[in-house]
Amino acid sequence: MPASAPSMTSSPITEICFVLPPALLLLDLAGAADAFRMAGAQGLPLRLRMVAPVREGESASTGLGVGLSGVEPLPEQVADDVLVIVCGAVGDGGSVLSNEGSRKLVDWLRRCVSGRPVACVCSGALLAAAAGLLKDRCCTTHHTLLDALRRLEPTADVLDSRVFVEDRGVYTSAGVTAGIDLALHLIAGLGSPRLAAVVAREMAVYLRRAPGDPALSPWLEGRNHMDARIHRVQEALAHAPAEDWPLARLAEVGHMSVRSLTRRFREASGMSIHSYHARLRLALARQALAAGDTVERAAERAGLGSARQLRRLWSAGADGTPATVRRA
Repeated sequence: MPASAPSMTSSPITEICFVLPPALLLLDLAGAADAFRMAGAQGLPLRLRMVAPVREGESASTGLGVGLSGVEPLPEQVADDVLVIVCGAVGDGGSVLSNEGSRKLVDWLRRCVSGRPVACVCSGALLAAAAGLLKDRCCTTHHTLLDALRRLEPTADVLDSRVFVEDRGVYTSAGVTAGIDLALHLIAGLGSPRLAAVVAREMAVYLRRAPGDPALSPWLEGRNHMDARIHRVQEALAHAPAEDWPLARLAEVGHMSVRSLTRRFREASGMSIHSYHARLRLALARQALAAGDTVERAAERAGLGSARQLRRLWSAGADGTPATVRRA
């Protein structure tokens, strides 16, 4: 079951619109945009678009001093199926907002993006705050800009030491490469956690979870390694966690001996194959309970023999009880 996708509109997201401020920090754009491009290559139906406070045919300025062509002017309106991502700019809290293009961009955000899903990378949060998009929300930004963000939006709860923060359809991330982490989180919601893992591996980056967001952990935990054979085994388990997976069968999937599999799996993931499989099954059971299934039915969906077996697995690897999750 995917993580929570942008949900402030009822329309499914089919377009990612990157908003580029003057003096764009290129990595804010390139890292996240490439993650979505790779997700599209894997079958996620998304189109990418880049807009900026420029005239038709004009290049967008970047912090490296080179122009970025192929960028569209800011549109008059934003469709319901669009997720807007505001990239950051080179400079401190004052300079990011001090030029005419930034002021034009803030006005556009206020008019066209307020009340809808939006994501911010790095100092893009300052532009969103100036537009009133972060009012009464939890948020974050680059560690050098946290105080500037607090001054811009005193009602916001600005959080330190966070890779990214989500609050009611508004996403903010820390500096630069944290935009990749945010993109992977969004891909997990718009597609699936498994797709996010595929993209992360293609980009050769670590998968990090949002603090306080355990929904991703059973699917992405233990995937921060570069062992292709163990990834293949984890793919098989994640694709069908309700199935029984004897070690011999998994060894065939990974093209190695059972002994090599058990050793390499623990070295790569930090846990045993049994623990990894159990966490996936608990995730399936939790989803079934949250959807209203009985404990017995949730156990069946997770590939367990009985409710008693689910309770035993739950007590060893999760807080509370299956019944408390179902009541909630």
